Amino acid sequence: MKALVIGSGGREHAIAWRLAQEPGVHVVAAPGNPGMVDLGPCLRPPSNTPEGYLQLALEHEVDLTIVGPEAPLVAGVVDTFVAAGQKIAGPTRAAAQLEASKQFAKQVMIGAHIPTAAYQAATSIAEARHALRNFSYPVVLKADGLAAGKGVIIAHNETEAHQALEALQILGPKILIEEFLQGEEASFIALCDGKRAIALEASQDHKTIFNGDEGPNTGGMGAYCDGRILTPAQIRAVLDTVIQPALDYMRHLGTPFSGFLYAGLMMTREGAKVLEFNVRLGDPETQSLLHRIRGGFAESLMAAASGDLSQAVFDWNPNPSVCVVMAAAGYPEKPRTGDAINGITEAESTGAVVFQAGTHLDNGTLRTSGGRVLGVTASGADLSSAIGNTYEAARRIHFDGMQFRTDIGAKGLKRWSTIRTVGT
Repeated sequence: MKALVIGSGGREHAIAWRLAQEPGVHVVAAPGNPGMVDLGPCLRPPSNTPEGYLQLALEHEVDLTIVGPEAPLVAGVVDTFVAAGQKIAGPTRAAAQLEASKQFAKQVMIGAHIPTAAYQAATSIAEARHALRNFSYPVVLKADGLAAGKGVIIAHNETEAHQALEALQILGPKILIEEFLQGEEASFIALCDGKRAIALEASQDHKTIFNGDEGPNTGGMGAYCDGRILTPAQIRAVLDTVIQPALDYMRHLGTPFSGFLYAGLMMTREGAKVLEFNVRLGDPETQSLLHRIRGGFAESLMAAASGDLSQAVFDWNPNPSVCVVMAAAGYPEKPRTGDAINGITEAESTGAVVFQAGTHLDNGTLRTSGGRVLGVTASGADLSSAIGNTYEAARRIHFDGMQFRTDIGAKGLKRWSTIRTVGT
């Protein structure tokens, strides 16, 4: 099988890395990044359009295409490939509105009776300020459209809420005001074929820039994947009350959903409630997720693209995995680029995998080219060991202004330590 991976970030590096380990799979990336060149050719399409990607796939006789980021999906790359008879894993442009419009996603949740936070939509700052009177603080404010993971602000008082409205309106006129949910977040991703779904292991993202969930939101500063994040009963409940109802409702609308459906969950006292839907694998959740998959990934993607997941299975390594994001100076507001990166070989000599994201080669020197630069990922016999192994590798990497959180996975350690203490 020849597989084309669309994208150039850490998520796409992880997808290509996982695919390249499966027997008989050959990887091509478009455009890829310097970390992916050892996995297969990294090629620039004639244009960053659905038609450009299709031309590349046809020229290289690709059997299956996997779309990493959301933008090509929202642009209709799946529609273009399907019309040409090409296998591609992902939702159509219409189904991708689950991520492209938070208001549409909310309408689906309400229509499908999926547990979620109460909300109101506004099309102007004046309307949003009026709607705020119906909510208590803290309150959640969201830009309606795509915002690279940075379109959500939690306001703790009226002053912060009005400042958030001004900031979010830059991203578009539509704003959602939502009830603030109490609990612990979990990322739940399922691979879907339009009718049915198979769940990936749950993971937990760390959104804010600083330890202790302080500071502004980012695209994600790290994640861990551990089989204990959700119990088997909770996984079954999420499939029954969130994922399957969403698939059924999308079919009812005439827009069947295929590909990865990502439900950002808040695990409340009443059970799981959906914070948001995404229509692709998360970043950096993918790095820790795919580090744990031992096999079945390529076959399952082809099954989803073919519309029949009934026989698909993932082979999971039981050991937890942790991904720590190394970010550039100034991230997330104004990331600095051009700093030389050292120590990746030394980090990988520990057994970790360093997934590249915001990097580029400059006359043989690897330099930073974006906000989130690297995703250092490792496993261990237990979560504590996985955390230790990941940070041992991360300490061997250096670039000027480098910043990273030192508490990725700490919530899991605290949670299970509390459970053991209560149980004794």
